[in-house]
Amino acid sequence: MRAIRCHAFTGPNDLRLEDIPDPVPGTGQVLIAVEACGLGFVDGLLVQGKYQVKDPLPFTPGGEMAGRVLAVGEGAPGDLVGKRVAGIGKGGLAEKAVLPAIACAVLPEKFESAAAAASLINYGTAIYGFEDCGALKAGETVLVLGASGGVGMAAIDVSRGMGATVIAAASSEDKRQAALARGAHKAIDYTEADWRKALTEALEGKGLDVVYDPVSGAWSEAAFRSLAPGGRHLVIGFASGEIAKLPLNLALLKRASLVGVDWGGHARADAKEGARITRRLMELVELGKISPRADSVHALAEAPEVIAAMLARKMIGKPVIQPQV
Repeated sequence: MRAIRCHAFTGPNDLRLEDIPDPVPGTGQVLIAVEACGLGFVDGLLVQGKYQVKDPLPFTPGGEMAGRVLAVGEGAPGDLVGKRVAGIGKGGLAEKAVLPAIACAVLPEKFESAAAAASLINYGTAIYGFEDCGALKAGETVLVLGASGGVGMAAIDVSRGMGATVIAAASSEDKRQAALARGAHKAIDYTEADWRKALTEALEGKGLDVVYDPVSGAWSEAAFRSLAPGGRHLVIGFASGEIAKLPLNLALLKRASLVGVDWGGHARADAKEGARITRRLMELVELGKISPRADSVHALAEAPEVIAAMLARKMIGKPVIQPQV
């Protein structure tokens, strides 16, 4: 089968498209024909060796995948054979891959594989962040930093589906328009020196209840200072490359919370929780509360170029690779 392989932690330009043996499902695993694999910023970190966990070389990147089950290993449910499933694992940038059966969710009939693969991590994080960590309520106001990326787009869709007013912060007019098209009520340019003034105007006298922050750096403190009393600042990641250092007196004076949202860590600690959030994602799709989608679709050979574009902040939304094409 064809697969994208990483032989050294030198970045996407050195990834290779190779022919390798088909994987074999082990105990509790399923073998799928990968119909779609979602890519995220973490994939760029992994192939550079900059993620907190390093996969042994050589390896096939790609963790979010959807496809049809071809075979199951010992102990995996046999009735999964032939069904379309989605789940998080390893080796998704290939024509075939194995997944833990416990991580697989059977896809609703109308949920396309590309949309499913685009949603697993970003939407799972947003659902866990807003429902479990942030206790978001209908009628509250959310600020999404880095709103035009795959993480931000998912946050817009989920928080809007929960009845929140959503303000998107993005760095260019094209990105702000994309965030508005996804469902944000307003969009601001957070690269301007006085962007908090623009945020205040966008709030129109309302309080800011939740910050969804996958960016960190210089923007985190300004966003935290903008929270209303009782607000929640959800820490998603550090796409800016800089980890913010916040004065803790701000949390005291504002009676505000700083909350870490590590859905991956939560799921690794309890595999059943990962499956629960994935099932919740499927439920929200069937209820019409959220509308995940792939923002761009690419062939397997284009994966290195797509990862490079994400690292260069040139990609809007969530890209998906279709290995069978």
